[in-house]
Amino acid sequence: MATRQEKRGREGATLTQMAEAITAAMPQMDAVEQRIAIGTYRLLAAGEPVSPVAIAQSTNNPVSRVEEALNSWPGVYRDDEGRVVGFWGLSTAKLDPEYRFLIDGKTSFAWCALDTLFLPALLVKTVAVEATDPVTGERVSLVVDRNGVRDLKPSGVVVSMVIPDGPFDYDVMESFCHKVLFFASEEAGASWTAKHKGTTLLSVQEAFELGRGFERVYPDIFGLRS
Repeated sequence: MATRQEKRGREGATLTQMAEAITAAMPQMDAVEQRIAIGTYRLLAAGEPVSPVAIAQSTNNPVSRVEEALNSWPGVYRDDEGRVVGFWGLSTAKLDPEYRFLIDGKTSFAWCALDTLFLPALLVKTVAVEATDPVTGERVSLVVDRNGVRDLKPSGVVVSMVIPDGPFDYDVMESFCHKVLFFASEEAGASWTAKHKGTTLLSVQEAFELGRGFERVYPDIFGLRS
């Protein structure tokens, strides 16, 4: 009998294949760009807009190099002062649906359920997550760090998932994030995925394992360069 993992994903894709497709959709970065990206994440996690100057200082790069990187990437949102307010799954402002990120007493917001599961490892932080089931309105909460998920409430939470067709583009919120959600139960999740072509359901543990693949996007940061 096929395992649950083997049944997951579009056209029978396994978790490994799903992870490869998602990480391949991310921008390709050299070592400097990896540091800029991780530095942006870690500053943005404080819940306040982040200036290119602050990113440059925190990553020991010229402001011009930071600007070059930010301007070349999709999924970078700025305010009228040019400060970063949203970046690759993390934002200073509430979004709909809302994924509240609580770190060291500071509040920021993730873009989707998967963001809440992979970002803690990149931030090297323990994160308390609060979300709402879009079908039932039931609250979902969990604690995530690099090692896994704990304090999951309710216990039957599942995650909807979609495999990107190619590189993430400027429509990443609509094409991916809005299809990757927490549901308080498999029943609620199944009722949603039945109406959204190309989506499937994962357990929270499966989605966490999927999110581990994001460390491969930053091989020079996490010592994964072969």
